[in-house]
Amino acid sequence: MSNLMVKTISQENPLWVSWHDTQMMASLSPQNVMDYFCRKSNPFYDRMCNNENIRMQRLGLENLNNMVGLEYILLHVHEPILYVIRKQHRHSPTDALPIADYYIIGGMVYKAPDLANVINSRILSTVTNLQLAFEEASSYSRYHPNKGYTWDFTSNKALSDKSKAAAKKDATSNKEESGTVFQMQRVDMLLAELLRKFPPPVPPNLHQQQLQQTGPQSNANVQEHNAAASDSNANTISSSNGTTSEASPVTALGVEIKQEMIDMKPPPEKRAKQN
Repeated sequence: MSNLMVKTISQENPLWVSWHDTQMMASLSPQNVMDYFCRKSNPFYDRMCNNENIRMQRLGLENLNNMVGLEYILLHVHEPILYVIRKQHRHSPTDALPIADYYIIGGMVYKAPDLANVINSRILSTVTNLQLAFEEASSYSRYHPNKGYTWDFTSNKALSDKSKAAAKKDATSNKEESGTVFQMQRVDMLLAELLRKFPPPVPPNLHQQQLQQTGPQSNANVQEHNAAASDSNANTISSSNGTTSEASPVTALGVEIKQEMIDMKPPPEKRAKQN
């Protein structure tokens, strides 16, 4: 783009203009960013400013506070990509009136829009979208002398079906491009293996809740098991042939304790020898 065309566009709307210098844009730093911005080919730079006078006199930028007039200062730095430069008119060492802000992103210089331009752009985009919506809605309205105004969306059915098919096709293609079947299965296998080796820790509160929920159920199961065991022992005793035996006790965990049966008959009496 020629300098004449850049100047013409910048005079009409400077927000459409961007500038960069390929020789210095790769080595920008807070120390040389002002020299980068103050190049003569930059359409945002005014060579009648105090910065140009200081460069000609080979003075430092700290001398700008002692001068009156138009100047450029480095306002904000976010290394290594963002730099904000402000254009202002200085009236005294403590009084300066901001005029415009410029930001440098990746070596590209743009003019920051002011609040009026931002509001105008948002209002224009909102009004444009509303106008398109009203025009599309009015295209479906129909009028009949007997029925009055009605809506007819049958004409747009083929278009909607076509758009749905295109959206479904795009979603399928994006899913296929995410990875092959082998890659997805391999990843699932690795994740399952990692989950098996390193299970997530169970919070103590959740563990206590699980114990409280399973406690009554386990106690009921133990009681049912004890009752069944006692019934089976009673049946065994009643079905025995004239022999009595005590049922083996069952612990709270349902484990049967075996006991050795002891014969409680008295020992035989000794008879005295007859002479």
